[in-house]
This record gives sequence, C-alpha cells and structure tokens, in this order.
Amino acid sequence: MLRKIRILNQQNVFLFLLLLMVILGKILPYQESYQQVFNLDAFINWGIVGIFFLYGLKLNFKRVIQDISNWRLHLLVQGATFVLFPFFVFLFYGFASNTQYYAIWLSVFFLASLPSTVSSSVVMVSIAKGNIPSAIFNASISGLVGIVMTPLLMGFFLRQSGESTLDQSEIVMQLLLKVLLPIILGLLLHRFFIKLVTKHSKLIAQFDKLIILLIVYESFSAAFVQNAFSTVSLQVFVVLILSLMVLFFLIYFILKFVSRKMNFSREDTITATFCGSKKSLVHGSLFVLILGIPADQKVIFLLPIMLYHSFQLFYVSWLANKLAKTA
Repeated sequence: MLRKIRILNQQNVFLFLLLLMVILGKILPYQESYQQVFNLDAFINWGIVGIFFLYGLKLNFKRVIQDISNWRLHLLVQGATFVLFPFFVFLFYGFASNTQYYAIWLSVFFLASLPSTVSSSVVMVSIAKGNIPSAIFNASISGLVGIVMTPLLMGFFLRQSGESTLDQSEIVMQLLLKVLLPIILGLLLHRFFIKLVTKHSKLIAQFDKLIILLIVYESFSAAFVQNAFSTVSLQVFVVLILSLMVLFFLIYFILKFVSRKMNFSREDTITATFCGSKKSLVHGSLFVLILGIPADQKVIFLLPIMLYHSFQLFYVSWLANKLAKTA
C-alpha cells in the first residue's frame, strides 16, 4: 500500500513539473540560437526512440497472451478507447468545421484518438482491487493498437485542414523508425535485458517523464514566442475544461453501465471503467511530434491532453481509494 501511495505522490510531483515547464516556457523560452549549445530537437527525437525501445523491452508477451481469454473485457476497453471517444467528439465536427474553433476541436479529437495510459491505469486498478492482469493486458495492447489507430483517425483531418507538415508517407516512415522498429527490437531483446530493465525500472520511468517534460517545454516555448495563446480566449479555455470533464464522465458511466449489462465481476468492472476512460499523456506528447504538427499548433494539441491527464489522475485516484474500502 505504501508503494502505491508513493507512486501517486510521484504523479502529483510530475503534474507540478509539467506546470513548471509551462512557466519556464514563458519566462525563459527555448530559442533557435540555443541549438548551438544543446540540440533539444535531436535529444527529444532520440528520446522518443528510446521510450518505445524500452516499452518493447518491458512488454511481457507471455503475460499478454495468458490473459487473452477475457476477450469481452478487452473488447469493451479497446472499443471505448478507439471508437466511443472519437465518436462522441466527432459529433461536434459540424459545429466546429470552417470556424475559428476548429483547431481546438481537432486537438480534442486528437486526445480522443490516443491510447490508454499504462502505469497509472495499472496502479489505480491495483488500489481499487480490480483485475490487475487484465489492466496490464489492456494498457499494453492499447499502446500497440494506438500506433495504427491514432494516425489513421487523425490522418483525414490533418490532411483536410493542412495542420500536418508531413505527408502520409512521411508519417508512416516516422512511425516505422521512431515507434515500430524500436518496439520490435525491444521485444526481440526482452529475454536478454528484462532483468536489467526491472532492476532499473525507476530510472527508466524518470527518463520517460524527462522526455515528456522537454516536449512540453519546447512546445510551450514556441507557443509563447509565436503568441499562439492569442487564439485561445478565457471563455474557450473554460469551455474546453468543462467539455473534457463531460467527456470523461460520459465514457466512464457508459462503461460502467455496459459492464453491468454484461454481468462483469466487480474486479472486471473496475478495470473496464478505469482503463477505458483514460488517455495517455506519453503517447500524446510523442504523436504531436510524429504526426508533424506545426510548431505554432503543438501547444493547442498538448493543452487538452495535459488538462485531461491532470483531471483523470486526481479524480480516479480519489475514486480508487473509495472503491478499495468497498472491496
């Protein structure tokens, strides 16, 4: 239990560091001239490759296969992640299309297209005493499915709006080089390095967070330099926060309702609602770069993810502790 509390405290520290990166991007933005001293772009690009390589190393394929029999639960979680989320956001496409709010809508659709989280989903399910093996399965599979689904869902809208600076072939090449190949290489080397990875898991987790923090800092630096926030009024910001909260609860209660209709156990219901309602800040931060989002638009795409991530972390951690008392 102490270990779980420690992890939650680390997540709170991470949220504080995210906010710090935003402030740092305002008061000390990263300039092109700094590249001569430290090439931040190159470091982030290699960091992305490293994250997915380590993801492949940590992925226990045998454990994933062992839990495949619980297919109804897995289908529900992945359906919510890659079908329900995008569907509900797409319903508002007609209201946002050809208006000044289209970029904000697209950023929320980007959030809806992302896979579920890995670490926090498993931790929350563990605290609430849910089905941990199925949580691990869905978190792992969601990341792999997202490699295909996120670019596929976003591809049409990015081409249509001209938001992406890459064509489709370049996006595929970026996915191959920065995502798929590192994961495959990690899987192939899993048996040789898994003990080393397990031993240094805390250090690896810090590396993941470092890359995310640098992406946030670089993106917000560019946003402040280019005055990108001038397009986001306080009214739009408030509406965005409320919309994200409504989206979370809508998905959460649909999952809870369907789980009851499918006669899921208490443990499976917790796993379905927790894993199916979460979105990954890690994948969001990486896909912003891989999909070729222009520098002046990156912050608009990162903003909903950061807000949603903060809300889901605080609310679900409170809910997990509440559910643990009823186990």
